[in-house]
Amino acid sequence: MASPREPRVLLPQLKLDELLEELQARIDAARGTRDRVHSLLEAVLSVGRELDLEQALHSIVEAAAALVDAEYAALGVIGPDGRTLSAFHTVGVSDEKITEIGPYPQGHGILGELIRHPEPLRLSKISEHPASYGFPPNHPPMRSFLGVPIRVRGQVFGNLYLTEKRGGLEFDEEDESVLSTLAVAAGVAIDNARLYEDSRLRERWLLANAEITHRLMPGSERSEALDLIAERARDITGSALAEVAMPMADTPSLTVEIAVGEGAEAHRGLVLPLHEGLMGLAYSTAAPVTSDDITRDDRITAEPPRFLGLGPAVAVPIGTGEGGARGVVLLVREAGRPVFSDKETEMLQGFAAQAAIAMELAERRQDAQQLALLEDRDRIARDLHDLAIQRLFATGMTLQSAGRFIEHPKAADRVLRAVDDLDETIKIIRSTIFGLRTREGGAGSGLRARVVRVAGEAAPVLGFAPGVRMEGLIDTEVPQRIADHVVAVLSEALTNVARHARAHAAEVVLTTDGREVVLRVADDGVGIPSGGRRSGLRNMAERAEQLGGRLESGGAEGGGAVLTWSVPLPEGA
Repeated sequence: MASPREPRVLLPQLKLDELLEELQARIDAARGTRDRVHSLLEAVLSVGRELDLEQALHSIVEAAAALVDAEYAALGVIGPDGRTLSAFHTVGVSDEKITEIGPYPQGHGILGELIRHPEPLRLSKISEHPASYGFPPNHPPMRSFLGVPIRVRGQVFGNLYLTEKRGGLEFDEEDESVLSTLAVAAGVAIDNARLYEDSRLRERWLLANAEITHRLMPGSERSEALDLIAERARDITGSALAEVAMPMADTPSLTVEIAVGEGAEAHRGLVLPLHEGLMGLAYSTAAPVTSDDITRDDRITAEPPRFLGLGPAVAVPIGTGEGGARGVVLLVREAGRPVFSDKETEMLQGFAAQAAIAMELAERRQDAQQLALLEDRDRIARDLHDLAIQRLFATGMTLQSAGRFIEHPKAADRVLRAVDDLDETIKIIRSTIFGLRTREGGAGSGLRARVVRVAGEAAPVLGFAPGVRMEGLIDTEVPQRIADHVVAVLSEALTNVARHARAHAAEVVLTTDGREVVLRVADDGVGIPSGGRRSGLRNMAERAEQLGGRLESGGAEGGGAVLTWSVPLPEGA
């Protein structure tokens, strides 16, 4: 006999619908979670592919906005001081709107809260937080907020700021978790981009050093090497202005020999004190000196104004070995650009040190060449003394003896004049021999060589090579003490021409007749202004008065200025 059927349990239709809806919601949530994880992985891969730091930062901001569905996103890079933002990358705000708002934030208010306390911060209303003090004019309205720090090797690099979740919703814990995960991946991507950037930067510095060494070793002029140092340093660091200053002989000063970039004309030829300003301090301390804003730095003289529109600066000595610094290179960026970081300064210092070594090697090579030249001069002087002078002297003696047998007065007078001419020729040859053999102070220490060298070194500052003419027995009749003054006066005179004359040509004439030495410097510039500063002329006049001489200055017939410095020579000099 069949058993009776068990009663069926019937669920209410309403309960079944609720179960189906809940099941669908869980399925949708699982699908949403899967899609979000997939989006997060894609974002991690996207930011990890970037090797350019600026592009990597922009990619991180875009990925963050997409992951949490925020209308506005930004990445603020914390500056070296650890309290303010040095850079700000945004998404969602147009360039026109950014211009209307004004300068990027420096890290105050809510942004500063995340800098002071680098932990995730989530707000439903920004205005309700105690650190909030409103937005600047023309700023779009922002209510909900989510911020997380980005750490690179344990140090906070910057912060991600997200506002205005779409649909009027608030950021939730899942948004915070996803953004924190992205921040970890962003830190790795930023670290990789910085390492890649450092390697590329070091490669560029090495190539620049190789280029300078290659240029110096064949015997190129020092000015060419200094110009190359300035150009490469300016290009690699993204600076607007680069200068190279070298010490002036016999003076406690530096002179700016090379200046390239923005406003370079106002800097060429400037004479700077050794223990003041960025360049003077870098030279005297043999260590880098930096400035966040060179236009507001108390160490820089306000006059003449020559750094308008510029900002961060760094001065680095060229060489810091046993011999001290050889010179200084100064780099200045445009206002608003990042300050020079410690790593940039370190690389620049290494570049300057290598450049100094290249200059040292080139000078040693020139010394070797000069030594070979001196040996050749010794041979020529010996031959002149042993052969030419002896024969001329013998010829003079013969003519002098023959003159006694000549009865015609005019013929006898001509023979005697020929003997006198031979005596003068012998004196000139002896003076030449002495000049060839002189080695006091090393190679090229004669006054002629020093004058030529000063004129050559002034050429880059002037923008042209000055003409040089010398007459008389310069090296033998002008004593060392007076020669030092001549060189100092010539250097100051050419520096004044470079700074004030706006000349296109200049001529240097140095003469001596055995009784006095006369230095004349003429240019075709604007002349000497009546009310201008005359400290340089006063220094040159004082030098002349110390030696019993005088200084005369005035205008030239065709325009320009003429400076004449004359000093008597001691008897028997």
